[in-house]
Amino acid sequence: MVKLVAFFRRKAGISADAFQEHWRTRHAELVLRQAGIRRYVQNHAHASGYRNRDPLYDGVAEAWFDSTEDMRALGSSAEYRAVREDEANFIDPESMGALITNEVLIVDGPIPKGGITMISFLNKREDVSVDFFQRHWREEHGPIAAEIPGMRRYAQSHVRPGIYAAGRTPLYDGVPLATFDGLDALRHSGSTPEYARTRADEANFMLSGRLPFVVTEALEIEV
Repeated sequence: MVKLVAFFRRKAGISADAFQEHWRTRHAELVLRQAGIRRYVQNHAHASGYRNRDPLYDGVAEAWFDSTEDMRALGSSAEYRAVREDEANFIDPESMGALITNEVLIVDGPIPKGGITMISFLNKREDVSVDFFQRHWREEHGPIAAEIPGMRRYAQSHVRPGIYAAGRTPLYDGVPLATFDGLDALRHSGSTPEYARTRADEANFMLSGRLPFVVTEALEIEV
């Protein structure tokens, strides 16, 4: 299974509410008409992210396919063209990025009703290999992060090695998604020793410090 992770901001002049309404209705209908899509989740930036300034992204989409071949086959389809044409109605095209990833579930649980997902965007240290970055993140860092209290689901999205083998440099090397029962649970987790240990390990394999992130509400669209 292959997962596409796409991230974007809303088009200028469109409110956050109008953006979210269009995305979860008209655009979702177009996405689901595409052949081969197995699962589709929309992560909408939480209202709290708009209090002082706009969030990093207004939305993060996850779409699962059986293979990269199935994804490529969509490129010439009328359904895919309809999706791309509709993006211009509510998405800022300059802000849009996408990663083809392999998902690694560290904490496998359902997204709770009213749950909050913290989505971060990682880049590896320049002095470590892609293999080292992915192995450490999966086998060393993942179990440490899994101990953070209140985390209901934790998924790592690793950029597929073939991207690097083709000589391309992705905008991000990985996208973790950590889900909690709500904002209070998320905030509490940040004050725990387990969270501190997780942050301390970051310097061993990735660029640390203040990470790009967005706090979202997940909406699973039935396929």
